[in-house]
Amino acid sequence: MEVINTFMTWIFRNRIGQIERFKTNPIEVQQEILFKLIHTAKNTKFGQQYGFSQISSYRDFSRQVPIHDYEQIKPYIEETMKGKQQVLWPSEIQWFSKSSGTTGSRSKFIPVSQESLEDCHFKGGKDMLSLYINNFPETKLFTGKSLSIGGSLQINNLDGNKNSHFGDISAVIMQNLPLWAQFARTPSLETALMGEWEKKIERMAEETIQENVTSLTGVPTWTLVLLEKILQLTGKNHIGEIWPNLEVFFHGAVAFGPYRELFKKLIPLSKMNYMETYNASEGFFGIQDQSHSDELLLMLDYGIFYEFIPMDEWEEEQPTAIPLEDVKKDRNYAMIISTNGGLWRYKIGDTVKFTSIKPYRIKISGRTKHFINAFGEEIIVENAERAIELACQATGAAIKNFTAAPVYFGQNGKKGSHEWIVEFAIPPENLKAFGQKLDGYLRELNSDYDAKRYMDMALTAPVIHLAPDGTFDKWLKSKGKLGGQNKVPRLYNNREYIDDILTFLQ
Repeated sequence: MEVINTFMTWIFRNRIGQIERFKTNPIEVQQEILFKLIHTAKNTKFGQQYGFSQISSYRDFSRQVPIHDYEQIKPYIEETMKGKQQVLWPSEIQWFSKSSGTTGSRSKFIPVSQESLEDCHFKGGKDMLSLYINNFPETKLFTGKSLSIGGSLQINNLDGNKNSHFGDISAVIMQNLPLWAQFARTPSLETALMGEWEKKIERMAEETIQENVTSLTGVPTWTLVLLEKILQLTGKNHIGEIWPNLEVFFHGAVAFGPYRELFKKLIPLSKMNYMETYNASEGFFGIQDQSHSDELLLMLDYGIFYEFIPMDEWEEEQPTAIPLEDVKKDRNYAMIISTNGGLWRYKIGDTVKFTSIKPYRIKISGRTKHFINAFGEEIIVENAERAIELACQATGAAIKNFTAAPVYFGQNGKKGSHEWIVEFAIPPENLKAFGQKLDGYLRELNSDYDAKRYMDMALTAPVIHLAPDGTFDKWLKSKGKLGGQNKVPRLYNNREYIDDILTFLQ
């Protein structure tokens, strides 16, 4: 295994030079991507409709091709799901990533071309390893296996079309991995792609206990569930007793900060590392490239062309999208993408802030629909997650999940406030003290919130409900949304979710 480890680390180090190229020449690389995308798709139905063959500049592209949300691009996707090709992208589309993002009833189906698999998702996985090896050259990563928590797959029977499949993007990737990658992972593919999550977690734990696991890959929330199940089955005190060679957790989908201390308790290994990725149904966008910082390097040569809408223009009828070269640090942007999977000027719903422009590094700041701004306080997910992380540190608590929404003036005779439901892995000794810390950190992090909290004039102190263990999973299960990439919105500007969960608790 040492020989294999040496060989594999040498292979993955070779990609670093290409990463350095787009870091050095980001705008040139992005222009190459744009014109390659346009040229490749010019004879598709979409390309002909919007005159791709006449586009010779970014200005032409932004003028001729409108910005699309999912509902606007959905008819083209549905045509493809029924078996018609050459609609959005010229190569045959057989795979679709099923994405809900939240617990809403409507699912989204994102086309996954062979190019987006090979040149985006797979490339992102390889680069994740390359950057990790670059930061930790003495790694023994390839002496053991990677434990990956994936979603489930289904046959697409829409209008009798049995030639396509859909599932969580992690499941689509797993199903298509090359043989060498399948050999290096655990559990079995059959178990990894199971749809029934409670049985799946049980079987995953049973299959992986005896393996030499050196890395974990997955969403923090579901990884915690699996690790707790493994400790329950083995009776061990911590994961290091089961997998002493474990050295890294590659994580994404939700902010890691609120879970960091809980992972440290479960995996008290001094060599343990954590590395964030930004891999969504629509594409692989970012990787943490520095061990000392949780900023994400925006990956610019994956067949994705990026544009950004300043969030202060988001509500306008015709917001202005700007290319990468025009972005500024510390502004909140909605991300717009055109991809080698056939998405064109597509609103993915995520917001980011640039922490650096040489090279381009970002932090995920939230979702375009997930915020609270009922009283002009403009709380975004980034604020909420950081505040709850700090409140946990200050009170010795650790969270499993949370959601928050506004309480509007006059509602049940109340003044305006924010209402939180929090499920703890380790509850604070004093919930009131935790609430005071949370409120205080929110005031420090967000001046608009602080102004509205002054003398309780516009906003009173937050109301916090302690949710019993398992609440969020049980609620998700009641909606048929347990597992995969389904998650509860951290923040919502109306009470749709929080009222439903409060009713469920009763």
